[in-house]
Amino acid sequence: MSELRRETRLRTFLKGRIVFNSGNSSMDCLIRDLSPSGARLVLSQTATLPDGFDLVIPAKDRTHKATLRWRKDDSVGVTFADEMPRPSAPFALEDSPAALLARIRELEAENATLRRLLKEAEAMVLERTA
Repeated sequence: MSELRRETRLRTFLKGRIVFNSGNSSMDCLIRDLSPSGARLVLSQTATLPDGFDLVIPAKDRTHKATLRWRKDDSVGVTFADEMPRPSAPFALEDSPAALLARIRELEAENATLRRLLKEAEAMVLERTA
């Protein structure tokens, strides 16, 4: 089989979400191959997909406009309409500075909690190996 892609896709194991019907319909998928211009998705459901939909990739905080290119068994191939993906939850220009500061505080608190949990996990690993 000849390679028709412009770019090599990297093997991945990322959770994705297919969103369509103006955000009223969605389904989970597994992203098995990924490049800046497209992806191969594995679906657990045998559902009919529209020709175009949004592919949300939470681990990369990205959303792509995707176009269905092929389908075989439980896999589909998509190309991305956008060269530069959009952040999944961009800040709107109308967000007030107070709202943005509150969000920054939330993220800083979450970051501090994650750092603490990471230190605790590292200490547990060190105890077990000692």
